[in-house]
Amino acid sequence: MTVTATSGVGGVTKRPLVAFKGVGRTFGEVEALAPCDLAVDRGEFVSIVGPSGCGKSTLLRLASNLDQPTAGGIEFATDSIGYVFQDATLMPWRNVRRNVGLLAELSGMSKARTREAVDEALATVGLSDFDDHLPRQLSGGMKMRASLARSLVLKPEVFLFDEPFGALDEITRGRLNLVLQDLFLAERFAGLFVTHSVEEAVFLSTHVVVMSARPGRIVAEYDIPFDFPRSLDLRYTAEFAELAGAVAKSLEEAS
Repeated sequence: MTVTATSGVGGVTKRPLVAFKGVGRTFGEVEALAPCDLAVDRGEFVSIVGPSGCGKSTLLRLASNLDQPTAGGIEFATDSIGYVFQDATLMPWRNVRRNVGLLAELSGMSKARTREAVDEALATVGLSDFDDHLPRQLSGGMKMRASLARSLVLKPEVFLFDEPFGALDEITRGRLNLVLQDLFLAERFAGLFVTHSVEEAVFLSTHVVVMSARPGRIVAEYDIPFDFPRSLDLRYTAEFAELAGAVAKSLEEAS
């Protein structure tokens, strides 16, 4: 589907790559997600925070067509969509190279182009020296790097992230935040990122959305003013602490 173009600042055409319009989801008699409106443009990285069960992951499943809304609709200006799950979901019998190349193979990409794309993706996430390793030989952080690389091979215009770093230790999580930031700056995709970490949301994003307890609805939104690239030291500044505190307070009030 195509999003109708609208006029932006200075007459520049603005076409969100993905737009949720009154999107809601019920399961039987349970309203999991109240009607929501949210648009994500190219070059925007939007994080969603909210209490457990508020519909954050449901929004991603709806955007990826893994589920269908019971109210409203989702419009796309592209069909190029990547999805990174909470679990790395690597095939245990395939080495890193063959796991990373899976989506390229399924898309019908030529073997030569797949080899080039996989080499580029592995280099981007720092796994070039581990291409022949099996998943059981990798750390948790390395598995998530492989998962990122697998989606990166097709260079999606919309990237959906469902708490990809939630199970990792703080140091590994911080390092992967930097890897993801570098990917975003290099590719300038439209990113939609679900997380329980307010600090992670503020660090990565151009915009943060706060959702309420079930039925989930958007109750607060914050534009993030910090310039890219951002170093992890940003998290220790007064400005960062003030903004993260405001998001955390909105989250507490919404829970």
